[in-house]
Amino acid sequence: MTHDDVDPLETREWLEALESLIEQEGPRRARYLLTRLGDRASALGTRLPYSINTPYRNSIPVTHEVRMPGDLFMERRIRSMVRWNALAMVMRANLRDPDAGGHISTFASSATLYDIGFNYFFKAGNDQQEGDLVFFQGHASPGVYARAYIEGRISEDQLDKFREEVDGQGLSSYPHPWLMPDFWQFPTVSMGLGPIQAIYQARFMKYLEHRGMIEPGQRKVWCFVGDGETDEPESLGAISLAGREKLDNLIFVVNCNLQRLDGPVRGNGKIIQELEGVFRGADWNVIKVIWGRQWDPLFAQDNEGLLQQRMEQAVDGDYQNYKARDGAYVRSHFFGTDPKLLAMVEDLSDEQLWKLNRGGHDPYKVYAAYHSATTHQGQPSVILAKTVKGYGTGAAGEAQNTAHNTKKIDLDSLRKFRDRFDIPVRDEDLEKLPFYKPEPGSQEYKYLHERRQALGGYLPQRRRESHPVKVPPLDSLKSILDGTGEREISTTMAFVRILSQLVKDKQLGPRIVPIVPDEARTFGMEGMFRQLGIYSSVGQLYEPVDKDQVMFYHEDKKGQILEEGINEAGAMSSWIAAGTAYSTHNQPMLPFYIFYSMFGFQRIGDLAWAAGDSRAKGFLLGGTAGRTTLNGEGLQHEDGHSHILASTIPNCRSYDPTYAYELAVIIREGARRMMEEQENVFYYITIMNEAYAQPALPEGVEDGIMRGMYLLDPAAKPGKLHVQLMGSGTILREVREAAKILAADFNVSADVWGVTSFNELRRDGLEVERWNRLHPTRKPRQSHVEQSLAKRKGPVIAATDYMKLYADQIRQWVPGCYKVLGTDGFGRSDSRRKLRHFFEVDRYWVVCSALSALVESGEIKPKVLADALKSFGIDPEKPNPLDC
Repeated sequence: MTHDDVDPLETREWLEALESLIEQEGPRRARYLLTRLGDRASALGTRLPYSINTPYRNSIPVTHEVRMPGDLFMERRIRSMVRWNALAMVMRANLRDPDAGGHISTFASSATLYDIGFNYFFKAGNDQQEGDLVFFQGHASPGVYARAYIEGRISEDQLDKFREEVDGQGLSSYPHPWLMPDFWQFPTVSMGLGPIQAIYQARFMKYLEHRGMIEPGQRKVWCFVGDGETDEPESLGAISLAGREKLDNLIFVVNCNLQRLDGPVRGNGKIIQELEGVFRGADWNVIKVIWGRQWDPLFAQDNEGLLQQRMEQAVDGDYQNYKARDGAYVRSHFFGTDPKLLAMVEDLSDEQLWKLNRGGHDPYKVYAAYHSATTHQGQPSVILAKTVKGYGTGAAGEAQNTAHNTKKIDLDSLRKFRDRFDIPVRDEDLEKLPFYKPEPGSQEYKYLHERRQALGGYLPQRRRESHPVKVPPLDSLKSILDGTGEREISTTMAFVRILSQLVKDKQLGPRIVPIVPDEARTFGMEGMFRQLGIYSSVGQLYEPVDKDQVMFYHEDKKGQILEEGINEAGAMSSWIAAGTAYSTHNQPMLPFYIFYSMFGFQRIGDLAWAAGDSRAKGFLLGGTAGRTTLNGEGLQHEDGHSHILASTIPNCRSYDPTYAYELAVIIREGARRMMEEQENVFYYITIMNEAYAQPALPEGVEDGIMRGMYLLDPAAKPGKLHVQLMGSGTILREVREAAKILAADFNVSADVWGVTSFNELRRDGLEVERWNRLHPTRKPRQSHVEQSLAKRKGPVIAATDYMKLYADQIRQWVPGCYKVLGTDGFGRSDSRRKLRHFFEVDRYWVVCSALSALVESGEIKPKVLADALKSFGIDPEKPNPLDC
């Protein structure tokens, strides 16, 4: 609510007093006194006006701008070369193949934002220092390639193979460390994932600093994001963490070109003002860079605040129109709303009005903002930079709704682009779209390299490997390998014991990063609270309510555990930060992230895919796994498909162990491969909450465990009727019981196979099949499944706690008849016994499936199966679980 000024003279005196205070004693003193006045007014019952937004203008006044020290004209020439090469690269690719795609407009709008960073702020890693971490906006990749080209880091041949990667040396469409492992640090084009990962990378940097594993320094995490991208929940979903943790090593740069893919981001509002409120509310330092310096003289004339008022009135849809039209339109539609505003610009031509620049295209304004952000302490910073999408592309795309999909521009627009940025390309060569870079020894060449050398080298760059870390031998887990006798424990409890043992190792232990999303007590990990401490950037400022207990809740500045709360996306982002620390910090870390398996790949599948692209290393533990083991939680908690989802990620190795010894072998060997051999893989392992006696490690099965299957129980006396039974996870125990029933009641002998990974068996089978296809004159190889079953007789029956598709993956390598049981359908709550009967995977269904296979082969009569169904109480008309 506003009120008329009943005493303008008094108002003026208060304002002059404030101005004098700021001039004499500075902004900090003014802020303090205003805060005290506000507190006093509230105490006296005065309701203060509330606004989380500041006026629609630059946050840094002209008088407070730090002057850019470099050569403006030299930098403009270099920036223009980068603009041209980025444009030419995308256009040339699409002329060769119209389906190649690519994006011009994003980088066109953000060229200055990147250029100032490259020239003055982005520190590179070298032998003396670790570099900044920069999350480049995915659609701006052409500009990053173009700069690397004029630096001499990418050849013209590579530039001419944009999006042509199959034959090698091509450039990936977007930032992909998997495809360009020496260049890109982070995959960012899946929108929203860059921002949330940047936040947790910045937090993990603090974690390593507080634990004494890296030196505290001036490194920053930069995240470039589009204003339209902030609509993704992941983009803003973790900004409160950054504010709460006071991550002053984190800088967001939001390219506010006011457009998303199909149109305005907020045509009827102001995205910059909206984002300012969101970030300020999350306790970020917000720096708005809205207007370029050509507006400064007009602001100086705005004694009555009319210009500011008009800027507040216009919405983003209007501002897009102003840049899509011309100066005459700006005069009539922006300034023409008030005669006094028109008078303010009467000495300016229409061309001059149209060239009134936006802050994100003004190097001086951008430099001042970056300098302010990098020197700010105690808060993360966000720079909201207003730009024009498709800047410089003219009628072909500048400020048009179609700008995002612009892949080429017409010859006239190309000529204007060349002239606007002073590119030395002749008219007759324009259609050839030649690349252009400064000659070695030229002023531009020297300046370009001097700026980067001053910052430590070149970006982006990525470290492929770090130093290996020795993993303790398998016998260090002897207490697990020896079994539990008659004592019953779950594989989840076994995992906690394994982890507790590993963290004691002097070399590997400090590098283990346990990560839990508010479920540590569920998984029996609360004992680690006191042992390792829960990381907190401020330590523990309170006395925990369970202080008198042995396993009290212990937060510590040097804590090793990351307790992420109810936040799977954040926990996964922390896992990626830890899993890539070998590259980003030259510190190999081994994260273990444990979660309800249903809330893993299903909930954070895009981040898991990004982890694969990032070449992250570590363990993902799917707890309470399987459709029938978490018997009380019901449909949305019971997982029967996580291994199927895990199989979609090429460098993810997944296992479904039944016994503690299997788990120990997998974890130890996986750790060795990642930490000693530095393989670019990560592991997904399912663990259960069902307690049972854990047997000792049989002799000589380690290789089979890792390859995916091993003979667990060979038939004591193979009979005339014989079958092969396979099982994984908790259902292997049902399979073993089925073998006993078959032998005792039906005179059918069975070999029982422990299958730790149908996914790995499939991977092996496909690899062997491919080798045989490509080497037709060589002796054919056999898959592990074929080798294992080659001399075994009888049909094969497999049962798991997952969808039938999981075990069905190996069908083509199984000799003869193959029957698969699984838990297709929605989960539900009941006892484990009833659930396994309902989903048709218990011991009785395994027996009936084996008998059915023998009926099909003609070895037994159908009546044997019919009688078995009756004796087991199985209703032939029972509804299909898939339909229930």
